Amino acid sequence: MSIIVRAHELALHSKRGPVYGPVNLVADRGLTVLHGPAGSGRTCLLLTLAGRMKPSSGTVEVLGYELPRRARPVQRATAIAGFQGIDTLEESVTVGAAIRERAAWISPWWAIVRRTDDAELRRVLAPVFGEVPLPATDTLIWDLDEVQTVLLRIALAMMSEPEVLFFDQIEQLQSPAARRTLWKRLDAITRAGTAVVASAAAPDTAIWNELGMAPLAFDLTPLAPEAPAVADPDALDLILEHA
Repeated sequence: MSIIVRAHELALHSKRGPVYGPVNLVADRGLTVLHGPAGSGRTCLLLTLAGRMKPSSGTVEVLGYELPRRARPVQRATAIAGFQGIDTLEESVTVGAAIRERAAWISPWWAIVRRTDDAELRRVLAPVFGEVPLPATDTLIWDLDEVQTVLLRIALAMMSEPEVLFFDQIEQLQSPAARRTLWKRLDAITRAGTAVVASAAAPDTAIWNELGMAPLAFDLTPLAPEAPAVADPDALDLILEHA
């Protein structure tokens, strides 16, 4: 088993009170699911493990790098998707424009980033979308269905070829059919060699059994404070914006 995350007594506190923790966690290169109710700190915990947020106490290593001291290499080796307000897409732009913008963001400053053509769209989207229909380059994000929108966000994150993908809030897809597709595609990503750490309100055990999946599930419910603090990213110490 190849360990990607080791956390011991990891915790985060804000001026409003505890956000998460203490957390003890060991995760491997498969699919890991952190589940718990609203207020259990799932989003902030994922951002901490991705090297984007500083914890208050405890120790954590991701891909062998100690956080937050070695945050930069963790940021370079990981990607995040599904985070409200961080990787949310502008609905008035086209799919092709979103791909080109992401390519420009991760390319060297001197690189020429050309307009997205059909071949580039298939290269970026097909490994993530699988059997889900691919949109055209000129499709407005507004016109995508909810599954396509989420998979596009994941595909954009995967353009940096991360070792680990952190995905937040599986339940943003409310229907079981939509979540089934998302779980299937996240499982496919892990089988292709990228570890996935996702958050969910609760385990989707029936869907996992149907798909033959056995993710490592970590329950944050016992760690949730009786009066959980509302996570305020502006009040906490975000290390670096989405990269």
